Formats: sequence, structure tokens, C-alpha cells
Amino acid sequence: MRRVTSPASGPAPPAIRMPTTPELVAMVAAFMALNALGIDIMLPALPQIAHDFSVRDGNDRQLVIIVYMLSFGVALVFYGPLSDSYGRRPVLLWSMGLYLLATIGCVVAQDFNTFLIARGVQGAAAAAARIIAVAVVRDMMSGREMARVMSLSMMVFMVIPIIAPAIGQLVLLVGPWRWMFGFLLLGGLIVMAWTWFRLPETRPKELRTPLRLASALASYAAIARERQALGYAIASAFLFGALMAYITTSQQIFAEHYKMGAMFPIAFASVALTMSMASFINSRLVMRLGMHRIGHTALIAFTLMSAMHGAILLLGPTPLWFYLLALALTMLLFGMIGANFNAIVMEPLGARAGAGAAFYGFATTVGSSLVGAGIAAMYDGTPAPFILGSAAVGALALLLLFVTERGKLFGAKASLS
Repeated sequence: MRRVTSPASGPAPPAIRMPTTPELVAMVAAFMALNALGIDIMLPALPQIAHDFSVRDGNDRQLVIIVYMLSFGVALVFYGPLSDSYGRRPVLLWSMGLYLLATIGCVVAQDFNTFLIARGVQGAAAAAARIIAVAVVRDMMSGREMARVMSLSMMVFMVIPIIAPAIGQLVLLVGPWRWMFGFLLLGGLIVMAWTWFRLPETRPKELRTPLRLASALASYAAIARERQALGYAIASAFLFGALMAYITTSQQIFAEHYKMGAMFPIAFASVALTMSMASFINSRLVMRLGMHRIGHTALIAFTLMSAMHGAILLLGPTPLWFYLLALALTMLLFGMIGANFNAIVMEPLGARAGAGAAFYGFATTVGSSLVGAGIAAMYDGTPAPFILGSAAVGALALLLLFVTERGKLFGAKASLS
């Protein structure tokens, strides 16, 4: 791991040492998990939130997730240049303060529109943790080592999607849905404290760029001209649209279509567990096989599996065990894609790690929110629209990568990385 010895930025305890690799993995996972917690803990409460705010359209409950994710994605564009200019630490600390205020706003909101505004601010503030997690890793390492650390972080991070819906369901058993925001407050406080006491500044002052609109636009334009970064970012946006559609419709599919009711978090956790397993498997294989080979193979298999599952669903309803098995296998493949594509995008962007992380995050989050919202809006009481939508976005992503790699998905570049 490349050590960074620059002084801490902003008010901070003196002489903070660079975290070891295990602590870095845990720290990055915690930063990314804050966003997952803000989404997944809410899933069991969507019917109650819609009822309390007199939301009439059943699919409008999805806005609780979609608004959060859209604001999260848009904010990513700003955090990249900010962290490149002022350093990683101060930007993260200030954003966590805003996150705590927005979380309190969600608790006291008295109507659905006010609640959605607070959720939007909450998502925008949480975006800093996502950007800075990736930028810190890129500041300290590159290549396959970066992919390995990101895979291990994803494995730890995936614990949150496994347990968050269950936490939300337990809260509903003893109190109103507003109590869930106590867990989000705790998550924000943990990230803020961990940053304050254990994260040194990884962006040396001599590498920082003045915060100017022209320079920020120039950075993003330069990144957009990087063929590999642009192609894989757009492909990832389509792919993550499938994940977004799954998250926003999972409560409706499991709890209502399959009549699981309050037991729906168990099904959700089982699928999340397969994605965590995929991250672990990827961390073991990526140093030997490379990011491209694993990512391309997993994408082809993901697309074929989704297409076959969708064809079966068109023939008629399937039992819960079959849907869960097919979905778990598909998401296992999906988990083999994310960390590798992220590392592929970031690899040529070392000098612009913050802006690069923002570019990738914006493309995947805003793009996936729009794609996922479109797929979720077609929910008709069955899982067929979600599964067929997954096959469609997989095919589009594969086509984009075919163009990006000039028709050589498993050519020379794949053998080297």
C-alpha cells in the first residue's frame, strides 16, 4: 500500500497515522454503508410512510428511495472538486454535520413533500462519504491492489444491506417508522468520529487544485474524453439501474406479491448475502485473473441469466423458492461486476481521483436512479418487469463495452488487467 505522509487538513488531532489495510477496508466500508443504511432500513416502512402521509398512488412510495438517490448522485459532482481543492477530511466532516441536520428534518416533517425535501438533503450530504471513500483508496494505491481493497470493502459493506431491512422491521414492531432515523443519526456520528480521529489527509497540498468552475468543468471534460472511464461509467449506470429497480420494488414483490409480509427482510438479506459472497470471491480472484476478464465474464452471464429468468416469468407465476434462487444467482454475478468496473474507471484517473470518483458516482447513481425508476414504474404486481428490465440493461451495458473495447472484450487489455 502506497503511504501518504501529507499533513492533515483543517482542524484535527495532530500526527494521525495512515490506517493499516484492515482498518482502511473497514473505514471505506463504513463510509459507503452510510448510504446503504439510509436506503435499506426504510424498505419495510414504505407502506406506513405512504399511509401516514396519505400517499394515494401505491408506486409513489418509491419516491422515498428515488429522491434520496437522485440528490445523492447530483451532489457527487460537487464533492469531487471540493475534496480535490480543500482536502478529503474537511469536506467529509462538514457534510456529516449537514447529514445529521437533514436526518432530524426527516423526523420532524409533517407532510410528504417536506419529508422528501429532507430526504433529498440527507442523500446529498451522504454523497461526500461515498466520494471520499473511493478517492482515499485511489490516493493510496492503484491497479489490482485498489480493486482488491475495494472488493474487501464491498464485502464488509454488504453486511448493511443484509441486516438493515431487518433492523427496520424490528423498529416497526416496537415503535413508529420515525424511530428508524435514530440508526441513521448513529451512522452519521460514527463516520464523523472515525474521520476526526483516524483519517489523515490523503490529498497533499501540492496536489490540490484551486476551486474554479472552469477548472472543474475542464477536469470532467478530460475524464469524459478518457474512453475507458466514459464507456465503463455509462455501462455501469445501466447495470446499476437493475439494482435500483430491485431495491425500490423489493418490498412490493416479496411482501405483497409473494405474501411474505413482515418476513420480507429475510428474503432481502439472502440476496444481499450472495452479493457479499461475490465481493469476497472477486477479491480472491482479481489479482490472478484481472478486472476486465472477471467483469466481462460476469456481465455476459448476468445478462443471459436475467433473460432466461424473464422468459420463464412470462410463462406464468413461479414459486418463491425458484424466484429467490434465480435472483440470488443473478445478483451473485452482479456482485462480480461492480468493484471491477469501478476500479477500471478509476485506474487512468489517478491525478484526478476526487473528480474521477465524482464522475463515476454521478453517472452510476443518477443514471441508475433514472433507469431504475423507469423499470420500477412498470411494476404490475409481478416481478416480470424487473427481471426483463435487468436483462435489457445488461444487454445495453454489454454493447457499450463492446464499443469501448473496440470489439475485443477478451483481447490484450483483458489479459493484462
